Amino acid sequence: MIILCYAKMKTAKTSDKIGKTILGAFLAALLMKVFLFDFMIAEGNSMLPAIKPGAVLIVNKCSYGFRFAPAGNYIIRWSKPQKGDIVIFYTPQGELAVKRCAGLIQDSSFLAYGDNSTVSLDSHFYGPVPVDNIIGQVLGIK
Repeated sequence: MIILCYAKMKTAKTSDKIGKTILGAFLAALLMKVFLFDFMIAEGNSMLPAIKPGAVLIVNKCSYGFRFAPAGNYIIRWSKPQKGDIVIFYTPQGELAVKRCAGLIQDSSFLAYGDNSTVSLDSHFYGPVPVDNIIGQVLGIK
């Protein structure tokens, strides 16, 4: 009887450890997705030939700084987008877009152009975009 109780206690402790490990891994992954990296799927033809529709984009959310909420301003900024960077951002109309940075304007906004200029709705259409609208820089395309 004593051996049986000891076996049950040991199994319960092991289950608790496994549960805490799984919960810890889930929380770590969630924090990484919210603050550091994200995966997005490209839509549309505005970035052809560099980015095809359906391509998976690996986005570094802290390339230019740290922001607490996806729609909030940067709390700490350590860099600004450079000409040629491919960035994910909110357009002035509030839509999510992926475009190439064509240059900064007065350090607070940038021009965003699609590689396929014949179909791209970009800064030609909506003008300069505030730097704080940037969600992240595209690091990889799969």
